[in-house]
Order: sequence, then C-alpha cells, then structure tokens
Amino acid sequence: MPKIHKYLPENFSEVFDVINDGARAYKGIIPQDRWHEPYMTEEELLAQVNEGVEFWVYTDDNMIKGVMGIQPREKVTLIRHAYVRTTERNKGIGSRLLTHLLAKITAPVLIGTWADARWAIDFYEKHGFRLLPAEEKDRLLRKYWNIPGRQIETSVVLAGPTWITRN
Repeated sequence: MPKIHKYLPENFSEVFDVINDGARAYKGIIPQDRWHEPYMTEEELLAQVNEGVEFWVYTDDNMIKGVMGIQPREKVTLIRHAYVRTTERNKGIGSRLLTHLLAKITAPVLIGTWADARWAIDFYEKHGFRLLPAEEKDRLLRKYWNIPGRQIETSVVLAGPTWITRN
C-alpha cells in the first residue's frame, strides 16, 4: 500500500539513490558545466538535511519511489529536490507528493528548476504554479536559495497561487 512519510535517517541511502536516479533526466538538458556525477553527493544531501530541507518520501512495495523536500525560508516555503525513480515516472507519484506537501504549507510557495527542464515546468504549471519574470526570478534565487550565479542564469522560479510579487 503506497504511503507518504517524512524522511528518516535510515532512509538516507535510498533517498540518495532516488535523487541521483531521478536526476538522470537532466543529463544533456542542463548546461554541461552544471552537471556532475553523482548529481548530488552524499555530503550535499546531508548538508541539505542540516540546512532545514524536510524530505518526504513516497513508498510502495517497501521501496522509496519518490522524494520531495520543503524548506521554510523567511516568509516563504521552497519546494526542493523533487525526484521520482526513472522506472516509476508518469505514475502520479510526483503529483501525490506535491499535493501532500502543499496541504501542509501555509506560506507562499516557490519552486526553482532548470530553465530547459520543460517537463518540470509543465508539471508545476499543471499544479497551479506560474513562471515568474526573469528579473523577479533572479532576485528570489539570490534571496532564498544558496546557488552559484551560473545556476541563477540557467534557472526559473515558479510561484504558487498565493504568491504576491512584493514578497
């Protein structure tokens, strides 16, 4: 029976595997200078947990099939690191995780993703998010994310329905 639950430390290795398997979709799509293997190292995953990313996992048949994180930042909540196993894509897992997390969040929600990851942008737009203009995107990525300038150049930000531009 499928279920969604908070990440537990004993899930670390499996979450690491899901993230890096799911991230394969970006290889050849995102700028070559931003791609590396593994896409997220164990140290980076641990740092994300220590920086307050609260990961949630979708489990079915005793296997983690999807991962998505939330991170409160000042007056907003960020959706972070949303990945589904390659073999489990297009089965509604990402939608279930996103719906579950949005039900828990009261602050305006922002999502950052790669500008060339059209499937990710389409996914979030299908769920009521809208792309923000480039100037606002740049400001928000600098304010709420800790990412290099090159990633800011090649990313987009989507805002949930409660987003008001002045945030």
